[in-house]
Amino acid sequence: MTAPRLAEVVRLLERRYPPSTAESWDAVGLAAGDPDQPVRRVLFAVDPVAVVVDEAVAWGADLVVTHHPLLLRPVHSIAATTFKGALLHRLVRTGTALYTAHTNADAAAGGVNDALAQVLGLVGTVPLDPAPAEPLDKHVVFVPVEVAERLVDSLAAAGAGAIGEYTRCAWTSTGEGTFTPSSSASPAVGTAGQAAQVVEARVEMVAPRRLRASVVAAMRAAHPYEEPAFDVLELASWPGATGTGRVGSLEEPTTLRAFAATVAAALPATAQGVRYAGDPDGRVERVAVVGGSGDSFFDAVRASGVDAYVTADVRHHPASELRERAEHDGRATGSSTPYLVDVAHFASEWPWLALAARTLAQDAAAAGTTVETRVSTVSTDPWTGRVASPDPPTPLTPLDSSAPPEGHP
Repeated sequence: MTAPRLAEVVRLLERRYPPSTAESWDAVGLAAGDPDQPVRRVLFAVDPVAVVVDEAVAWGADLVVTHHPLLLRPVHSIAATTFKGALLHRLVRTGTALYTAHTNADAAAGGVNDALAQVLGLVGTVPLDPAPAEPLDKHVVFVPVEVAERLVDSLAAAGAGAIGEYTRCAWTSTGEGTFTPSSSASPAVGTAGQAAQVVEARVEMVAPRRLRASVVAAMRAAHPYEEPAFDVLELASWPGATGTGRVGSLEEPTTLRAFAATVAAALPATAQGVRYAGDPDGRVERVAVVGGSGDSFFDAVRASGVDAYVTADVRHHPASELRERAEHDGRATGSSTPYLVDVAHFASEWPWLALAARTLAQDAAAAGTTVETRVSTVSTDPWTGRVASPDPPTPLTPLDSSAPPEGHP
């Protein structure tokens, strides 16, 4: 097998993590690299930082795929006098491309949140905050029976008939159509001024609404009639299989303390470790996860009815409000859920790297090419140490405001 071009690798990545599903503020896609360059080795990492580039260059990677963007905010210069500019210059000099899959990888099936749920042992997962499925049309076309298969082929080539992992999906039935051509018509079937009866097939295929014009154009080009009879029906919107976070169940219920220990064992070690809030002996079975910063999804977490919520970067005030509300409600229900499990940002997103690396290698092989993939061994968590509090914590003692500051008479 031959090595694919960078443009081909980007297409494979964007089939898995469509840029259209990224948040409006995000910056995803190819940040550096020549689309025509061959890609033999791909390194996956959470952060586009200097130590990751060092690792990529030492290994001979042609492409680095990171979760976090290097250029999230607009820049006006990439001079090597700045940190990011110097990084870009090094990437260009060494012929190492850089690609980012961020919030689109968060939402995707097989993305960041699916990987996090998988390593924590969750089963039966669904999105915590589902994204609406892509708007669809249903194209209904009436065509002579002998032309129906050719019409289905043409509509499929234009993008119609794709449902999940299946393509060229169509439904047909037969009936009798009737029409009378005018004296100005040039009918493919029948005679001007005389009623015609034709055995026709009714062909139905779905297609993304964004492809409406091209699908209709393909239908007209393949149809033998001067004036095809067809309908384009807008289908109702429906929650999709992707979206922010995941909700699933543990195969066996456990306690909050034991579940937090499971989380700590499943994720890479960090200085922060794993914090939890709630009754250590509280029952945990149903769990929500959001990789990265997730305390803005507390309303969705409460609505999901989970026992525990695993995320990163939980701030003081949202955590305090969530737990206070849960304790208040628990006095009536007997369960002060949801509990909180807070992990390091880097750690929550790291499990995706191995899944993404394996998937890209498989997709490249299916396309008749080959790439070697590797997960970065560098921890890019910014925290390097922690001083643990006493266990159990020492009770707080008020400061003596009447005592003079130390070192003063």
